[in-house]
Amino acid sequence: MDSCNRNIRAYKNGKTFEQCRTVAESMNPDFKKHIEENGKILWGEILEKVDHDEIIYKLTLKFLRRDGYDIGNHKIPEVKKFI
Repeated sequence: MDSCNRNIRAYKNGKTFEQCRTVAESMNPDFKKHIEENGKILWGEILEKVDHDEIIYKLTLKFLRRDGYDIGNHKIPEVKKFI
């Protein structure tokens, strides 16, 4: 009997987790540029730009936090630079 490999799981549009990570990493420079120009970017704007793909959205926020940005919280849904 064939079994499925649990480590390879398809997400939205059939992408693997590694492909989602790559897409999120590639989108971050645009988000960083927007933050530098405008001082912040709203979570909703990020969600629209990632085409409502939840995994890429969460990875994008994770990578922005890793890179030194304040990703806010449920009361302040925006990403900005730490002061």
